[in-house]
Amino acid sequence: MADMVKVTIDGHELEVPKGTTILEAAKRVGTEVPHYCYHPGMSSPAMCRLCLVDVEGAPKPMPSCVTTVMDGQVVHTQSEKALANRQGVLEFYLVNHPLDCPICDMSGECNLQDYVHEEGRKQGRGREPKRVFGRDDFGGDVLFYGDRCVMCTRCVRFMSEVEQDDRLTVVERGNRSVIDTFFAEGLDGTNWHGNIVDICPVGALVSKDFLHKARAWDLTHTPSICTSCSQGCNIDLHTRDNLVQRIKPRENLDVNGWWICDHGRHDYEWMNRGDRLEAPLARDGSTSRATGWKDALRGVLDGAAASSGGVRAIASAGSSNEDLGALRALVDALGGGEIVYRSARAADEIPLKGYPTLARRRDLAPNTTGANLMGMTRVGGDDATGGLEGVASHEGVVIVLGDRLDDVGADFGEKASLYVYLGTHDVPGASAAHFVLPVATHAESEGTFTNREGRVQRFEPALQAPGMARPAWLVLGALTAERTGGGVARTAPDAFAALGSTVPAFSGIGYGDIGSRGAVVNESVSLTGD
Repeated sequence: MADMVKVTIDGHELEVPKGTTILEAAKRVGTEVPHYCYHPGMSSPAMCRLCLVDVEGAPKPMPSCVTTVMDGQVVHTQSEKALANRQGVLEFYLVNHPLDCPICDMSGECNLQDYVHEEGRKQGRGREPKRVFGRDDFGGDVLFYGDRCVMCTRCVRFMSEVEQDDRLTVVERGNRSVIDTFFAEGLDGTNWHGNIVDICPVGALVSKDFLHKARAWDLTHTPSICTSCSQGCNIDLHTRDNLVQRIKPRENLDVNGWWICDHGRHDYEWMNRGDRLEAPLARDGSTSRATGWKDALRGVLDGAAASSGGVRAIASAGSSNEDLGALRALVDALGGGEIVYRSARAADEIPLKGYPTLARRRDLAPNTTGANLMGMTRVGGDDATGGLEGVASHEGVVIVLGDRLDDVGADFGEKASLYVYLGTHDVPGASAAHFVLPVATHAESEGTFTNREGRVQRFEPALQAPGMARPAWLVLGALTAERTGGGVARTAPDAFAALGSTVPAFSGIGYGDIGSRGAVVNESVSLTGD
């Protein structure tokens, strides 16, 4: 157990581990000491001078971001001296900072706005013209507005310490200081540079993709999981008008810290596509017609009852644990059969060198581990093609969940006595399907993924599913309940509990136990092939 020290902060006595900074200790009593240059994932240069606090016995105010607590220490973050110091520092920032909040992308989530509103001077005293640097394109997805920069150097330290690719630096001195790239190289070719926009405390660094797209106060933030690889980074989906406007990382020190890769950050437009399946389709001769859920599910059950050729199923490693578990249960209820899945794999991992547990993994599917734990078999190549020959020629029941079937022809599944396709879009490979059932994406439903380390993590619905689309676990669960006469899961927690009752790896995890940081499955997870 770490050595503990007692400290008193603003009249609150508490015990914290030895080595804790005053700034972090203050958070435990609900006090957020204003700061700019400090970030918990990087070194602390103590250069912004905004986090100075009063420490009894110290000859001068101390920077709380680098001053560690001592036993018996008494700290005042709201004393007259501390408040006067912050007010003076904020006034210096505003000497050159442009008051362009109405057109700044950071307006509404800018620390400078918040700090000045809470503790700044009521009126400015500046009379001299402000410095002008203009706008610079840093390459990649980043624009730099030098006029707004407060020289916290977070961006420089991220690139040098965390990404470990020295693309940014401070040039010139004094009031001429500005962030710049080395020569013409810029940020092009780097894989994690979008994080510098996240950690910029003002609007000096902005995303080209999000530029003037929406105001911060119009966005709804929904916790979710990145589906771009098996790392399972925690993210927030920022939505407006039932569209994902941007993706931001969500802190989870067990998975991705404070960061996400640029590919995952920009992999969201597919969630906004309008060409969605909106109603169940039933094949009528050579064409398909829209029908209701009751008739579609009855048709599937009747077709399955009339078939005697066994079951073959294709799953998607992008489906949730609940979806995959419901598919497994339906296949078992229909007599059992093999379930295969395909997942793309990159040639190499892309590690974040300064955060060694984080990388864009080779496995580009979010739930390969979940599929493996449920006894499903990976087939096909690293480009997620091939391996479906046995299913294509199957003459019994064929069920496809989520796979877009990009590499098969329109005759796929035509030999099956019953071919059911569950997906989000109408695809050529489903042309021969007897029933095409619309399902929701992970952005439109609640559920869990299991990442490469066996950590089960929750996501929540951020968008409204189109038309009659429903979560796949609800559709598959209804079919299973009707077939077996059992109960049907009506919520994601119920579907997860049903999964735990049949798959030992998930049996000891309650849906409520997963929380915001996830919970590890009950058995060791093989990381081979990742």
